[in-house]
Amino acid sequence: MKGKRIRNKGKIKLSRYFKKFEKGDDVAIVRELGVKASFPKRMRGKIGKIEDFRGSYNLVKIKDGGKTKTFIIHPIHLKKLERSEKVETKKNKELDKNTKEKTK
Repeated sequence: MKGKRIRNKGKIKLSRYFKKFEKGDDVAIVRELGVKASFPKRMRGKIGKIEDFRGSYNLVKIKDGGKTKTFIIHPIHLKKLERSEKVETKKNKELDKNTKEKTK
């Protein structure tokens, strides 16, 4: 997504800004366009686990390639995943792989 819709520009929901997570929660990295973020573009959409807390920020453990990396990310850029959502994203990735292989 390159930008927000015109009615949502500049608006940040306070409930999203101050949301709390627990250690071990599964989260997806979803960039909030109204707040500046400095994590790499390749991290967007990745799934990780909350490892620890640093003030109002969360330490998120993400598998990048073959290595496990830890990023410090503000909660506004995180979305908590339920078990069923995590399974659906894995299924979508498998479907994408299958369609790419068929087109080759």
